[in-house]
Amino acid sequence: MNDTLFSLTQYALSELKDTYSENEIRSICRLIFMDVLNYTNINIHLKKYESLPESFVNKFYHIIARLKKNEPIQYIIGETEFAGLKIKLNPAVLIPRPETEELVYWIGESVSSPRRILDIGTGSGCIAIALSRLFPSAQVLGIDISEEALKTARDNALTHSVPVAFRQKNILDYKPEKEEKYDLIVSNPPYVRQCEKKMMQKQVLDFEPHQALFVPDESPLLFYQQIAILSPRILLPGGSLFFEINEAFGKEIQEMLCHLNFQQIELKQDIFGKDRFVKCKLSQG
Repeated sequence: MNDTLFSLTQYALSELKDTYSENEIRSICRLIFMDVLNYTNINIHLKKYESLPESFVNKFYHIIARLKKNEPIQYIIGETEFAGLKIKLNPAVLIPRPETEELVYWIGESVSSPRRILDIGTGSGCIAIALSRLFPSAQVLGIDISEEALKTARDNALTHSVPVAFRQKNILDYKPEKEEKYDLIVSNPPYVRQCEKKMMQKQVLDFEPHQALFVPDESPLLFYQQIAILSPRILLPGGSLFFEINEAFGKEIQEMLCHLNFQQIELKQDIFGKDRFVKCKLSQG
């Protein structure tokens, strides 16, 4: 029997049923059909019983075998969609989450024409690139400790023709350059505690970069404190600071920012109803 989109989907549903839900498996199949065959959703519907080339069928079986070993589909395909942009990925960078898209959109709704933007812990560059598209006249800089991640970020910026600069810097010993000032600082830093590992999926634990995920149990606000203490030196008066956060520490982060004299502190929930984002402003005076 010749393999078709329908028969391959049935195969995937059988092989992956212990790892993913039916809806997830169907979504994964659509991604494979669209990425490898360059089919649209309409093509997938109209051609689901047509015979497929052997080369594609073999690729499909190979992808399913990798998925059975918990490798994320985004790494297998090598890209994902983020805020309407195709972002190239590899295991050196985190897979962007829908919640982080929400952060970008919240910034777009909240900030008017920033001139200089700093993205701390840029990873794939997804936030910096999306903000550069939102604010085309802004100068955007993304920093990260990982040179491998920065190579991916630069590649993504080139793909989307945005003039984002990227530099290798460790925020924990950051030395601001003379006259370095920003209207907007954003960060989605590592915030998962080591004790939370047992609750995480194998797809994340076994494949995504731990350096970008985890903080010590004894200092869960490590990066937020460092960025908040640094911000008055590099953020212009009235400038905005945005964080993506661990849902367990919304109150603590608000209190820390209040103690450091930030103003207009706001905690926002994500689409799943979890405390996920904080924004605030640096005092004008």
